[in-house]
Amino acid sequence: MSTLKRSRRAVLLGTLAALALGATACGSSGSSSNPLGGGSTASSGSAASGGTGGSGGSGGTVVVGSANFPENVLLGSIYSQALKAKGVKVEEKFNIGSREVLYGQLQSGNLTVLPEYNGALLAYLDAKNTAVTTQDVNAALTKALPASLGILDSSPAEDKDSLSVTQDTADKYGLKSISDLAAKAGEFTIGGPPEFKSRREQQFKDVYGLTFKEWKPTADTTANALKDGSIQVGNVFTTDPKIVQYKLVALSDPKNVFGAQNITPLINKAGVDANATAALNAVSAKLDTAGLTGLMKRVSVDKEDPSAVAKDWLKANGLG
Repeated sequence: MSTLKRSRRAVLLGTLAALALGATACGSSGSSSNPLGGGSTASSGSAASGGTGGSGGSGGTVVVGSANFPENVLLGSIYSQALKAKGVKVEEKFNIGSREVLYGQLQSGNLTVLPEYNGALLAYLDAKNTAVTTQDVNAALTKALPASLGILDSSPAEDKDSLSVTQDTADKYGLKSISDLAAKAGEFTIGGPPEFKSRREQQFKDVYGLTFKEWKPTADTTANALKDGSIQVGNVFTTDPKIVQYKLVALSDPKNVFGAQNITPLINKAGVDANATAALNAVSAKLDTAGLTGLMKRVSVDKEDPSAVAKDWLKANGLG
């Protein structure tokens, strides 16, 4: 995410940062990205076409776009290659820029498909909406989007805030969900962005009954602080590759303190036919958070080419 992504959410939707996700932001520089953050100007990425046969869009071509951070480029490549495997003619326009730019390009028909994050997209369209579950967020999105645009099936994969612990801490105290922290929170130090305490302390008390011993502003070093033991609980994004690197456990959030951020195809309806829709929905059915986090380790830590990583994932899941 760079300024977009890898100060890891230094700004979540540019000027809409505090509203978009309602949540905190900050991550490690090697992580995936900010769900379409930052209000930068567009810089068109490379274009490639492939496949034969048709699907909607100008000249029968589906134009797959992405924001300018590694995770979104990877997702765009997964979408693109999945479509090509079904005979759809595809053009790729990756690394374009922020949501403000991408959304306008989709509305104009210059782009056909984007990998989006449903909660952040809803915050962009309707900042006052309070939906938090996947079902409610998608229902609200369907109402908020103009008639020309739509969403396809959301994947289980989410790039969102979490409270994470080390595997050793999870095993020692039997921690699987945020609820399980109630008995030990008073002995634990929690870390996250500088603003994390002011935004979340009361919410954790009210919703989960958690009162932590201490709050530390660990910012981009949160995952490292978990690893070295200077904190016991940390605000780490769920697709941060350090979750895999450091064997961290992102605790489940059964009461939805952190709203849904499911990766979801956003489409210009005129450019996507039934064949393309089926291909994209098949990707969503297979993509989960743990799998995406593993892919992001290959991209951001191991420095593998996103296109090659996407190809491997599609082949392994019978989609390429």
